[in-house]
Amino acid sequence: MRSTAHHADVVIIGAGIAGLSAAHLLTRAGLGVSVLEAASRVGGRLVTDDLDGFRLDHLGPLLCGSWPELAGAPGLGGPKLAGFAPGVLVHSEGRRHLTADLRSARGALKAVRSRTSAPHSSPPRTYGGGPRIAPRGGRSGVVTGAIDRARLSAALSRLAAVPAARILARPERTAADSPLVGGLPARTVDGVLRPLLSALLGDPALTTSSRYAELVLRDYARGGLCVPAGGSAALPDLLAAALPPGTVRTGVHVTAADITSVRTKEHGELGCRSLLLATGAGAAAELLPGLRLPAFHPVTVLHHTAPAPPPTGGSLVLDADRSGPVAHTAVMSEVDPSRAPAGRTLITSTVLGTPPPDLDRSVRGHLAALYGTPTHDWELLAAHHDPEAVPAMEAPHDPRRPVRVLAGLYVCGDHRDTSTVQGALQSGRRAARAILADLGLPAAHEGDARLAEAA
Repeated sequence: MRSTAHHADVVIIGAGIAGLSAAHLLTRAGLGVSVLEAASRVGGRLVTDDLDGFRLDHLGPLLCGSWPELAGAPGLGGPKLAGFAPGVLVHSEGRRHLTADLRSARGALKAVRSRTSAPHSSPPRTYGGGPRIAPRGGRSGVVTGAIDRARLSAALSRLAAVPAARILARPERTAADSPLVGGLPARTVDGVLRPLLSALLGDPALTTSSRYAELVLRDYARGGLCVPAGGSAALPDLLAAALPPGTVRTGVHVTAADITSVRTKEHGELGCRSLLLATGAGAAAELLPGLRLPAFHPVTVLHHTAPAPPPTGGSLVLDADRSGPVAHTAVMSEVDPSRAPAGRTLITSTVLGTPPPDLDRSVRGHLAALYGTPTHDWELLAAHHDPEAVPAMEAPHDPRRPVRVLAGLYVCGDHRDTSTVQGALQSGRRAARAILADLGLPAAHEGDARLAEAA
């Protein structure tokens, strides 16, 4: 097994988290690995810019705290995660409705009882240490009364205990055509679960496979929502830093590749025994003609700063009415203070699908309604649009597409498993195992009973 400037046992094209995850397992098995990345930094779509002390994600996917890959993937070492406040804030009919902790039936009942029993003259309640939020009364809305809240929490608790194999064996349809969770009134499914799923899947029309949608809800019910502290780039940065020095080379453009060699613009030809394509789906299809190219869900992420934080604390705010371009938004400086300078406010908002032509004006107008506060003095820090942000997982969807094209040639990425951070990590792990099996080498012990259970 050897690795030099012009030869490696395995060349990996692409330094996203899938390729970096595979590199860890391969190096631990004793192979020489060279990871080539065309960009000037690792991470693929998980890029975070530093702007005057603000940490601004290009994509900023929502993570589930229950994902074992986040704690068990070799090289990550248990990254620091910043959690959203329990539950979500759903905006409907001009009001924000706090669902309380959907993962706890007891918490939901307690929250509702405390509100319904409070005198009408009571001051607004505070949430998550943030500014005040006016309570919502009455029987109309997305979730009504303690019974509906208890039903929702109990349904999610039941879903959290369902094995993945049972969900994958259920009839498959689109998430939009699925009841998602049985026994819930339509107003709860449409007003809470569907906006939440759109945010988690990056799929506003919910064309995603109903099986995968249920798995995503199960993950949410098990661990709530979080983001990497300091920005999404923290994950690939951790993976790259834990590899042997010289393993990752950035700024290297691959012009052609086959099983035994890779040709680059900067370094000429590099020899190898196996080749792993760990790029995005589009770049992989260019290097490997005939590779299936999925449809994509475009995503636009905007970052604003405001003179004062809106009155939502660290909650994720969803728009149940689809009354504007923003699908979900949060005061990210409340969720993860490390993403903004001390005393400054960072609001991160996500637009799913094709963005409007007057993007900033439309978004700020919608945010004024969602947060219930003027936004004319908010400053746009950055806006990032990615037309291929999320590979579509339309039914029928195979969450374990083959990673082995033929002996010596492999492909991995979120477009081979599921279009999430967890899916990319799992795909890299599967590709590394396939390479080791073809080379007749045992996989290094991962202690991954938890990882296998999640898969």
